[in-house]
Amino acid sequence: MLVEVIATSVEDARRAEQGGADRLELISGILEGGLTPCWGLIEAVVKAVSIPVYVMVRPHSQSFCYTADELRVMKEDVRVIRELGAAGVVFGMLTPEKQLDRHGLELLLTEADGLAVTFHRAFDEAADQREAARILLQYPQVRTILTSGGKRTAIEGASCIAELVRMTAQTPLGILAGSGLSEANAPELIRQTGVKAVHFGTAAREDGQALRYVDAERVAAIKRACQLAEK
Repeated sequence: MLVEVIATSVEDARRAEQGGADRLELISGILEGGLTPCWGLIEAVVKAVSIPVYVMVRPHSQSFCYTADELRVMKEDVRVIRELGAAGVVFGMLTPEKQLDRHGLELLLTEADGLAVTFHRAFDEAADQREAARILLQYPQVRTILTSGGKRTAIEGASCIAELVRMTAQTPLGILAGSGLSEANAPELIRQTGVKAVHFGTAAREDGQALRYVDAERVAAIKRACQLAEK
């Protein structure tokens, strides 16, 4: 069972690793759903921890539709993230019609050689999550879909997550369930869906507050609960 924790600082990263997190999603702008962090922070976090660091590539929180200029900036970010030694990148893009933006995806993938790629929760705003998954299966570089099953929370989207897990079971593409998960509700989601990877943000932080540091003890409790649910 893989537990991914959001980090916004070097302190977050160290605490998440101490608590037993398997992987980090490094972001800025946590209240905006995650934006691209600065390059200095990326370098510092990669040096501070031994677990994989996946870095968000998202230039704004207005939508998941990007102009040609924005996509060029994102491509440059991917290049720098790769050179700074991160293990992966996290991005996603849609057309105004809520279809996957294959042009934008392919553009960024040209710079992502050697990086694991997570397609983030832009996936949940796609018109059809099952069709979106079928498209992403055509891109071997995309290793993970972060999803709440098209709903506000992963608990609400459990039936869709279960279907996505079945769709991708014999493929290199994995499903990472996220949004609204906690130590209390993640085990039931794991049992219901068979998902093998879960993503935590606010629930892994001090007092459950988005703008506080990651709490290593909360991460450890989450990890124990998820491991027990898998057995």
